[in-house]
Amino acid sequence: MARRYDPERRDRIIEAAIRIVADRGIAGLSHRTVAAEADVPLGSTTYHFASLDELLVAALRRCNENFVRTVRESARLADPEADLADELTRLLGEWFAGERGAIELEYELYLAALRRPALRPVAAEWADEAGELIARRTDPATARALVALLDGISLQVLLAGGDFDAAYTREMLARIVEGGGPR
Repeated sequence: MARRYDPERRDRIIEAAIRIVADRGIAGLSHRTVAAEADVPLGSTTYHFASLDELLVAALRRCNENFVRTVRESARLADPEADLADELTRLLGEWFAGERGAIELEYELYLAALRRPALRPVAAEWADEAGELIARRTDPATARALVALLDGISLQVLLAGGDFDAAYTREMLARIVEGGGPR
């Protein structure tokens, strides 16, 4: 039987893994469940990803790329005339205004790095890239503090099941921005 050329198969497998983690959590992820979701033979998942950790790394990297692209494409965040705390609050507010499942998915993958060392470098990439983008508007230490605060607020909202409080977020971000700067 001739092998069918399918250049998008690897991407379909990654997207299927993302959907499974979003629907069932990491515990629901297996090569078999991904193969069924992606509608590919089981051997395709193990061909492209020898382990589930490799697949999770690819899924987390895809989520990171999507979020960083959103931040990078924010013209107002790049505008030096725009208030940095306002723009970060707006971005986080837009993130929470959408489907919460996407945010939960990203944090589930992000926090999986606590138990899966293979994911740690990819989890760190997100913070590093977000910090580099924000550092264009402030110093690197303040940018890291802003990323940590954004993470903390996001986790609090997700874990408490509450609503995103833009006024509180803006105030806390402004405190860091105003206290930051070269020393």
